[in-house]
Amino acid sequence: MGMRLILRWTGRTLVALAVLFALTYAGDLIVYKLRGGPTGHVTVNRFLATPLKGERTEFDYQGSFDTPCAQALFPQNGQSPCWQLRRNPNQGLTP
Repeated sequence: MGMRLILRWTGRTLVALAVLFALTYAGDLIVYKLRGGPTGHVTVNRFLATPLKGERTEFDYQGSFDTPCAQALFPQNGQSPCWQLRRNPNQGLTP
């Protein structure tokens, strides 16, 4: 009886979290569309990661680029959110 109760509450909790995530994403999309799809630009540093012998990696600087981003919580229109790019301005590219 006790294990059934735990499994039931675990299932309910997972469903509630999934619904909460879906509602948050839908709300973010609605606000993004109502605001006219606001975008911004963040300067991002790009690096090329080249594997070397001995399981080492060399990082070559490729330059700084202005990258378009979405003013939203989640990625919208194929663009990363601006807050995420501001927190992680260095991007690595693999060959």
